[in-house]
Amino acid sequence: MSERSGEDALASRAAYAPSAYASRPEPASLADILERVLDKGIIIAGDIRVNLLEIELLTVKIRLLVVSVDKAEEMGIDWWRHDPMLTVRERGLAEENEELRQRIEELESGGG
Repeated sequence: MSERSGEDALASRAAYAPSAYASRPEPASLADILERVLDKGIIIAGDIRVNLLEIELLTVKIRLLVVSVDKAEEMGIDWWRHDPMLTVRERGLAEENEELRQRIEELESGGG
């Protein structure tokens, strides 16, 4: 075995110095990846079927869309604005609607 001279050892260490990797892109942080996913969007789709003797017992369809609110609106998706379970204004309207239905039932049945 041959031993390296001091200069050879320094040269080999210089190859592992941070400046040697300057041309390689740094790995993206989790925040960068999340920003890209929300900006561009990601769709995960799949179907699960359970069959027994060629008889379909169960089918589960999974559709997952991960995007930012802005991107979803750009795509024409805004179901959260009209879902009564997600918007306070809609919850109030649903409760008011139920109260009005009960009052109509009472009036029609002659109860009051």
